[in-house]
Amino acid sequence: MSQTGSQGSYLRHQASGLCIPCTKPGCNRWFKNRSGYTQHMNAKHPIFLHPHAVTQASVPCSPSPALSFDLDFGDANDTDLGPEDPLQPTAQFVGPGDRLYRNYHPLLSARPCDREGNFLPRGTPPPPLSDKASDDWTPYKSRVEFELADYLFTKNQTPMHSIDQLLNIWAASLIEGGSKTTLFPDHRALYKTIDDTPLGDIKWQSFSVKYTGEIPEQGVAPWMTDTYDVWFRDPRNVVNNMLSNPDYAMEIDLQPYREYATENDERQWQDFMSGDWAWSQADKISEDPDTHGSAFVPVILGSDKTTVSVATGQNDYYPLYASIGNVQNTVRRAHRNAVAVVGFLAMPKTTKQHAETPGFRSFRRQIFHSSLSFILKNLKPGMTKPEIVCFGDGHYRRVIYGLGPYIADYEEQVLLACIVRNWCAKCLSHSDDLDEISLLRSRTHADALIEECDFDTLWKEYGLINVLVPFTNDFPRADIHELLAPDLLHQIIKGAYKDHLVTWVEKYLLRTHGKMQANIILDDIDRRIAAVPPFPGLRRFPQGRHFKQWTGDDSKALMKVYLPAIEGHVPLDVVRAFRAFLEFCYLVRRNVITEKSLGEIQDALTRFHHYREIFKTTGTVLTFSLPRQHAMSHYIYLIRLFGAPNGLCSSITESKHIKAVKEPWRRSSRYKALGQMLLTNQRLDKLAASRVDFRTRGMLSGTCLSSILAALDSVRSLHKPMWKSRPMQINTTLSCPVCPEAPAPVYSTRMSALTLRILMCQCRIPALANELHIPDLAELVQQFLTEQLYPNKDPTQIPTGIMDRPRYDGRIRVFHSAASTFFAPSDLSGTGGMKREHIRVSPRWRNEYARKDCVFVITDPNVPGMRGMDIAQVLTFFSFRLRGVRYPCAVVRWFNRIGDTPDEDTGMWMVSPSFNGNHAHYAVIHVEAIFRSAHLIPVYGTELLPSLVKSHHVLDIFTLFYVNKYADHHAFEIAW
Repeated sequence: MSQTGSQGSYLRHQASGLCIPCTKPGCNRWFKNRSGYTQHMNAKHPIFLHPHAVTQASVPCSPSPALSFDLDFGDANDTDLGPEDPLQPTAQFVGPGDRLYRNYHPLLSARPCDREGNFLPRGTPPPPLSDKASDDWTPYKSRVEFELADYLFTKNQTPMHSIDQLLNIWAASLIEGGSKTTLFPDHRALYKTIDDTPLGDIKWQSFSVKYTGEIPEQGVAPWMTDTYDVWFRDPRNVVNNMLSNPDYAMEIDLQPYREYATENDERQWQDFMSGDWAWSQADKISEDPDTHGSAFVPVILGSDKTTVSVATGQNDYYPLYASIGNVQNTVRRAHRNAVAVVGFLAMPKTTKQHAETPGFRSFRRQIFHSSLSFILKNLKPGMTKPEIVCFGDGHYRRVIYGLGPYIADYEEQVLLACIVRNWCAKCLSHSDDLDEISLLRSRTHADALIEECDFDTLWKEYGLINVLVPFTNDFPRADIHELLAPDLLHQIIKGAYKDHLVTWVEKYLLRTHGKMQANIILDDIDRRIAAVPPFPGLRRFPQGRHFKQWTGDDSKALMKVYLPAIEGHVPLDVVRAFRAFLEFCYLVRRNVITEKSLGEIQDALTRFHHYREIFKTTGTVLTFSLPRQHAMSHYIYLIRLFGAPNGLCSSITESKHIKAVKEPWRRSSRYKALGQMLLTNQRLDKLAASRVDFRTRGMLSGTCLSSILAALDSVRSLHKPMWKSRPMQINTTLSCPVCPEAPAPVYSTRMSALTLRILMCQCRIPALANELHIPDLAELVQQFLTEQLYPNKDPTQIPTGIMDRPRYDGRIRVFHSAASTFFAPSDLSGTGGMKREHIRVSPRWRNEYARKDCVFVITDPNVPGMRGMDIAQVLTFFSFRLRGVRYPCAVVRWFNRIGDTPDEDTGMWMVSPSFNGNHAHYAVIHVEAIFRSAHLIPVYGTELLPSLVKSHHVLDIFTLFYVNKYADHHAFEIAW
């Protein structure tokens, strides 16, 4: 590939790591970082504004007018600057405090244009998203009608007969009250109103496929004469709906980019468009000058068979999903209409006699590829010639489509890549030794092999099936071997972890100890897992891990607690192998992955490969040539290619099964259910599109009731009221174990990072001291007040006598719960990556036993990781007011860190209860010092755990604990 002019110069310098150009005419210097650029500009080019250049205020995202890419300034007064806009910045600072900067692709710049594709001058405002009035609820009559339809169909999924019954009762009550109008007379009227919605209306289509090869005269297999239906929606329209969705208009990346830390120029990967694949595709597309200024839209696909029932009729379906690579990972993981079902593929079936024949297997595979090629055909013209599409911000832009990564488990990857099972779909390593270093597969190489080699050579030496043609061969710039996405769920969590490592431990114990002793040890491991203390969001295993049906969530939960449970029963190399694997898993599941993280991932993988040899030397396994485990070796390459893997995980499509397949099937009559499921999906899309449209126009603020009351208030302000309103009263009381005679209402108040919840009582400090069995609690409160009132004074100026210290003898408010909010984007989190968890300090949790959660307490904010934090167990929360200041506090019991580094074998810090002499070390601390919950797991040792020990006992009876950094991703990132 040859390049000329400024484009070729740009690409050559990008390949050499020089990211920022000098834009002064005649200067061809390029720089790796902002520091070098700044020094050069100050020394060689004092900044004078170009007569026609815009100022920084005109381009708020650009750090400096000098950072615009210099191609051809042309006439600055021309309204159409052309696709190579000199004012389009290639570098842009992002994040708080300009901590990061991005280099955007200079040619595919996603410039706004008009409906005809003519580029607009910079700063041109977008046309309004809608010209409808703010009270136009078409096709609904009012907000109440829309909210009712959305609630009955989407949220409650009410059956038809139940809708009729509800509307009938409602109509009777209205008629009894003198009204003669109802919202909907029956379910048919409700469904018709939804069907009349123009938004989100993409019709389902179908085509039929059948075998067209040679048919024998005798013994014809049924599959040769059968016809198979495939249902689909135009993926081009689905993609355009996603691009025009204003719900995530601010969470979409329109250009490929490379992101760096400003401080050290370290590159990082997060969302899909930050990867090298999107950039390289933009390079190939921009070879055609007609594409300059366009937006690149990668279409991400995913498919996976799913079972809706094991009892009745046809219970398997084969949905095909689509998304776009431009939306950020958090949007795709939360769905938010950014993942849509675009087809239901055929699943040919035949008799047992013919099911395993080579002909039927080849037909079943080729029908899959042919169907995909047909479904996606409407996208193909837009892969080389720009199309005009309206975006969620209101602007029109030229777009170029491209086939992006395909989300699939290993069995699906075998089908997609047209390879033999047990081979790798990404590289040419032989199935007998997958971990050997080899070249990556490619479409060009596969085509050359098929041209030169016979069937047997391809099958045995390269693992290729030459009678199959991948669907990607029908589309430009598409290579199925490159496009197969990393699959955290099936490759790492279910595959390498549950199916391999956990199974190997059981095999090792059976081989080493015999069946009887191995079962005793396995029972003890189950008791250890069941005895783990509770933790927010942690799935419980009250009977251990022995149950038949495993889900992905079960495997993820087991990962968090399994390592401490097996320690003492297996060799240290097994423990270290698990530690290395868990660290690899938690690193690749991060929301943001840096160059440093890639080094840590490689280190963890190297250690895992070293320590897993214990399973081979003990005879537990014979080979490590396992495709799903081998896939770990490709993750660093795939992260560089596609960004953080959590945005392309098959858990995204599997969770979509529930809304797109399983719930619609349950709502069907079960007879020819697919047609009913398609209609249900279409209505769901219409309701979702209507909700986005109404919310964008500001019509869904508040609740349905509050909007009606506001309208009535406006009327009442103009006319004399004809009614009297009575305020709503909520009387909720809870008895308190500290002061049973003084019940109090539920209470919630925001206190710094913690929200104290469930006010149990108002009492005094002596009563709380008696309840907690802490006689010197009043002195601890005095010490706390002294620290709060004299935070920065010389110790000699602080009162030392008990009578001289500040005292508090008034009433206090006692809380048994608090909610902590913190930034944890790698975990399931809310808007902006914020996660909320509850810290429990209940004396009778679920009316059974006391629960006192542990927390991370920040003791030195200047030191990162565990060295700047301590572990404490919260005994209760309380608050009081002194001198006009409210003090939210926690009574805690301290733990001491063991050593200055984490445990070498498990990678976790160890702590033990702290003592003052012979008494536990208690303290009163401000809630602002509490970071979040901490999870402690006992160091079980080599002894068997008595069956009487339960999860609520362990914090009181054990003296040594691990700080579980595998409790969730945020804990892994802070407990190091």
